[in-house]
Amino acid sequence: MATIALNTAPKTELLRDKAWARWTALGLLAVAMFFGYIFVDVLSPLQSYVQEQKGWNPVAWGNFFGSETFLNVFVFFLIFAGIILDKMGVRFTAILSGAVMVVGGIINWYAMTDAFATSSLAQTFDGILNLPDAWWNITPWVVGMPASAKLATFGFMIFGCGIEMAGITVSRGIVKWFEGKEMALAMGVEMAIARIGVAVVFFGSPWIVQLGGVIDVSRPVAFAMLLCCIGLICFIVYAFMDKSLENEMGTNGEVKDDPFKISDLKYIFTSKVFWIVSLLCVLYYSAIFPFQNYAGLMLQNTLKISEEQAGMIFFVFPLGAAAITPFLGNYLDRHGKGASMLIFGAILMIACHCTFAYVLPSFPSIILAYVAIILLGISFSLVPASLWPSVPKLIQPKLLGSAYAVIFWIQNIGLYGFRKGIGSVLQASNPGVTDPLEYNYTVTMTVFASLGVLALIFGLWLKALDKKKGYGLELPNIQQEEEAEEAEVATAEG
Repeated sequence: MATIALNTAPKTELLRDKAWARWTALGLLAVAMFFGYIFVDVLSPLQSYVQEQKGWNPVAWGNFFGSETFLNVFVFFLIFAGIILDKMGVRFTAILSGAVMVVGGIINWYAMTDAFATSSLAQTFDGILNLPDAWWNITPWVVGMPASAKLATFGFMIFGCGIEMAGITVSRGIVKWFEGKEMALAMGVEMAIARIGVAVVFFGSPWIVQLGGVIDVSRPVAFAMLLCCIGLICFIVYAFMDKSLENEMGTNGEVKDDPFKISDLKYIFTSKVFWIVSLLCVLYYSAIFPFQNYAGLMLQNTLKISEEQAGMIFFVFPLGAAAITPFLGNYLDRHGKGASMLIFGAILMIACHCTFAYVLPSFPSIILAYVAIILLGISFSLVPASLWPSVPKLIQPKLLGSAYAVIFWIQNIGLYGFRKGIGSVLQASNPGVTDPLEYNYTVTMTVFASLGVLALIFGLWLKALDKKKGYGLELPNIQQEEEAEEAEVATAEG
């Protein structure tokens, strides 16, 4: 009988095996995304200011926020970004995404300035991109949009390419540094830090816009753009750590994955469970991100409070998500139940949006609004804690970059459609209303609640499929890795 020799030589410790190193790498990635998310929502609590100063109606407002995903969806930029990530690696793609965010941010900021409003470029934009507001017009540009909105959407498109590329790169980077370790916790911490960026926006933007007693909507955009420059520096520093790790992996003689081939994408697109996870992602994020863009004014109108008070209520939403996400990630790493978490999150989402749609208008209560916002934050925290760490269980390592890219691409399709459509829904459900402080949001919130119902259905389907096929979505991450190593040794000894 042949004897199988086992390599019992101690394995050299890699940089990622040192807690301080992998958490420092995570910190650099998370801070860069934190600044990126600040830019994404920097205008969200300022809808009434932008409408009064720049003339943006609800359609222009919705089209602007929808434009972030336009190039990712219709030019398939995210798919290309995933291929770039798998071909070129994490550090190259991180720096590229940070640079793209800065370029898009500068254009977006210039569009909001008085200098642009009085320029010949503004006159040019007044005369172009005046497309009909019809079903076939998939662009974010429609007739009647101010020049500032048209140029801002252009800048936001470019920025959107950068932030979404950064999102898949950070996810792939976390897998690289935390696989077999505290991966769900790391993803939860990263998303928690990013969500704090949203909280900062709802607290800081209304304050920055009024600095010195002069209202200037370009001021908070300029501040967020400068933060994106700092984020780019974080990506550059991370690249040096990533290079050191790869050098160590090479000198340790570790076997690298098979080289990525575009034809391998068929393994992603033909996976049923992958599509269920992707659609769950679409439903969750479409019920959250577009909601963030309208939440401030919705709370103002429903509770008859000031913009600052509404901002303080919504302030607890990302803080609640940030506070609980790491704990959920740690629980998932050690105890599992990822699919069950998604189901529970969908139930909370339905309850919260129904509260905003039907309960608050009849029984306006700031305390009830706080409770609903906190529960929605808990619901949202379940997504990064359970959904993103599940992807490596479904997809082989060499395809992870492309897998995350496809998920983000599908997510962006939903976000583009809902951000663009919700503005039209709001305007159609408020015929003849021109004062933004008089909008009724019942229909809009009902749409968001319906997304939660669909997410619940897909969550139940995912859990049933996992139970049947044994993907391990309900299993703990750390224990699963340890069991895999034990099984490998047992196989070799046998």
